Amino acid sequence: MDKFRGGILMLLTCAAIMTGCSKDDEQAVDETYPVIDITAANAFPKQCSVIDRGGKFVFRARFSDDRELGSVSLDVHNNFDQHSHSTEVTACTMDAKKTAQKPFLLIQDFPVPAGTKDYVLEKEIEVPADVDPGDYHFLIRVTDKAGWQTIRGISIKVQ
Repeated sequence: MDKFRGGILMLLTCAAIMTGCSKDDEQAVDETYPVIDITAANAFPKQCSVIDRGGKFVFRARFSDDRELGSVSLDVHNNFDQHSHSTEVTACTMDAKKTAQKPFLLIQDFPVPAGTKDYVLEKEIEVPADVDPGDYHFLIRVTDKAGWQTIRGISIKVQ
């Protein structure tokens, strides 16, 4: 009888250990960065794109995550002092350094619908006619629900 109880106890202990060791996707820690994809033919802007003052353009990019996306944000600011945030391999032709008088500035957040793993953001952006022409940075940030963030820094020109 003691051997029988000992065997059952051993079996239950092994089962508890094996159950405690298994992890499914919901219990595993999210360690994957979200993805910014601007490789599609209709994605815009891309490295070295030119944008007209007084016009509109459609920002278009695809975002994905293995679990769940959180939000997307854009930061467009002048690069008249030639600082760098670029994440791109290709360098763009830069204008001479200058002092900003009336630079274009856009900082905007875009929530992503809850539960979304794959999302295409299309947002019309208007560029005022009276902003300084020149070199700008177009920073794209995507954050997933767990807090991981990916940044894509591209250079554009406003003319």
